[in-house]
Amino acid sequence: MNFLFLLIIAAVAAYLLRSPLKAHPSLFYSIAAMLVLLYFFGATFGVPRWLWMPLVDLIQKCELAVALFAVVMLIGCLGKEQTLYRRMKPIRAELSIIACILCLGHMAVYLGSYLPRLLGNASINSNVAVAFGVAVALFVLLALLGVTSLGIVKRAMSSRRWTRIQRFAYLFFALIFCHLALMLLPAALHGGVAAQESLFVYTAMFGAYGILRLGKAAAERHEQARGNATGAPSITREEETSIGNAA
Repeated sequence: MNFLFLLIIAAVAAYLLRSPLKAHPSLFYSIAAMLVLLYFFGATFGVPRWLWMPLVDLIQKCELAVALFAVVMLIGCLGKEQTLYRRMKPIRAELSIIACILCLGHMAVYLGSYLPRLLGNASINSNVAVAFGVAVALFVLLALLGVTSLGIVKRAMSSRRWTRIQRFAYLFFALIFCHLALMLLPAALHGGVAAQESLFVYTAMFGAYGILRLGKAAAERHEQARGNATGAPSITREEETSIGNAA
């Protein structure tokens, strides 16, 4: 259940640090990069166990990045009129960029472990091979969404084009779950308690997100239809996204 606690901590920390994060995002990007470098240093030269084990969970297993991506996506499920939404919406892009930086450590380890085996025609489980294909797609989407989340890039793009690109975030989030499920399912089916618990938590979180997001989409369509009937202006999903941050 470590990820569940990490998700809660990440959400609380994002809320408490929202003002300095918005004012000084480069500082937080640097901290994320330092964590990744510290992980690589530990993997190469070794660090004390009390430091290495958290790095394995946060960076190697990509749990912190997934938690931050989850916070970003769950913010989008909140109603536009809610205070929490108005307070958290401005930092979605910054949280996304931090998560992208943290993903680099996981991706480097993953590619280093499985790419030589795939290229060398070594024996590899079918689920791992499929998970690797999903990981490649995730890497492409990560690069696309991460770069376009940068303020300088966003300002250089038209609102419509930026919005269309950022909608790939939904596919990205879905593929994260597919990747996790493919890696955890074999161990879970063979009785691995840790894998079963992790798969349960991830399934519950992604499932809850899907239900909440579909519910919000239905409410937005109803509001738009009512606005069209009465002639009152309404904010479309595209307009909401274009004035927000990376989803």
